[in-house]
Amino acid sequence: MKNISIVVIIIILIGLVWYFVSMKKNPVAMNTVNTVQTATTTPVVPAVDKTKTVIGTSVEKRDILAYHYGIGDREILFVGGIHGGYEWNTTILAYELMDYLGSNPTDIPENIRVTIIPTLNPDGLYKVIGKEGRFTKADVSLSKETVIAGRYNANTVDLGRNFDCDWQAKGMWQTTSVSGGTAAFSEPESLAFKNYVEAHVPTASVAWYSAAGGVFSSSCGGSVSPKTKMLTDVYAKATGYKAYSTFDFYKTSGDLVNWLAKKNIPAVSVLLTTHEGIELSKNLAGVKAMFTVYSK
Repeated sequence: MKNISIVVIIIILIGLVWYFVSMKKNPVAMNTVNTVQTATTTPVVPAVDKTKTVIGTSVEKRDILAYHYGIGDREILFVGGIHGGYEWNTTILAYELMDYLGSNPTDIPENIRVTIIPTLNPDGLYKVIGKEGRFTKADVSLSKETVIAGRYNANTVDLGRNFDCDWQAKGMWQTTSVSGGTAAFSEPESLAFKNYVEAHVPTASVAWYSAAGGVFSSSCGGSVSPKTKMLTDVYAKATGYKAYSTFDFYKTSGDLVNWLAKKNIPAVSVLLTTHEGIELSKNLAGVKAMFTVYSK
């Protein structure tokens, strides 16, 4: 009986030696076991793409940056700083939204990708801020003349009049005649935006301006499309801004969002209430309302 016990023990020891030797020779097998065990205990974290791309450069060769959040196939495009330093608060709003999305990636639906261009007119912004990159209200010039000059790019063109919808060489800003450029998309900044849009074809777009406190539908040579009207109503209801079917305070030509409408992309202009307020909470509510609509 004692001999049988010894034999059994020897067999068990041989089996254990064989097992560990085989695992050492085949670490993949051991890793597979560990992977299976880990998969049952480790929560799955959604993958989030937080990259930035240079979509073009300004007249003075400053980069025009686009920041991307989320990995979905439906892209929502936001753009600020179209009028540079004159509407510097739209760029700060863009940066603050970027901060929020970076800290709260799970707020972005799986099928949504958010792209933010915080400053389409970096040269105009530089005139007023005097620095590149992030800035605060304290960096803003208080000179009225400087702020107005910051509306235009380095060619003194109003980029908000340089797009291909009812383009004119001379446009209007309130009661002031402004340059629309030598042709639609004559400026590198508007051309960079055009190229990005045509390459990616966003599902919807919001352009931030100031100041009127409203959401304005886009159209080009016709009535507002049902999809654009829906976007206007959704954003206005969520933010508390008033909804407008058209911008009729004065005649505009070569408008960015109207060109998007010409491309059959639902788009709205969101005018912040003042030239100083950021209004992140209001616009964040609008962004989340868009997530709800476009994730379905």
